[in-house]
Amino acid sequence: MQVETTRFGSVEVDDSRLLHFPAGLLGFGRVHQFALLQPDDRGVFFWLQSIESPDVAFVVTDPRLWSADYSVSMRREQSEEIGLRSDTTPEILVIVNRRESGITANMQGPLVINPANRTGIQIVLTDRRWTTRHELVSVSPVARAVSA
Repeated sequence: MQVETTRFGSVEVDDSRLLHFPAGLLGFGRVHQFALLQPDDRGVFFWLQSIESPDVAFVVTDPRLWSADYSVSMRREQSEEIGLRSDTTPEILVIVNRRESGITANMQGPLVINPANRTGIQIVLTDRRWTTRHELVSVSPVARAVSA
């Protein structure tokens, strides 16, 4: 499938990389279809690119690469919404943000994806260990001054 983007131009995307979020994402409820773009084979960051809105894209990563104890607890109706069976392990992604102080991730609002049907949902965790600005990488004040 050919996907038009404002960041990368026209990109060919394999159907296996397409994702459907029936309820959209928080703050983006009208955007439901996405493509998961992988810049390179060794990277830990991906682009979640909207198919419907070329200017909507998010950097995402697997939170378990950054916090080994990260886990997601879903309510039954959330699992049912994406057709996730109890014997299926979901894919988990979190949205990443770059700040002056470093890189953070929304660990409180993960994207949970059923790998069987490529359908996802964004949920909100109540576990207080995780925040919407969980630090992944920090940049020291000296490094910020040097790069300025």
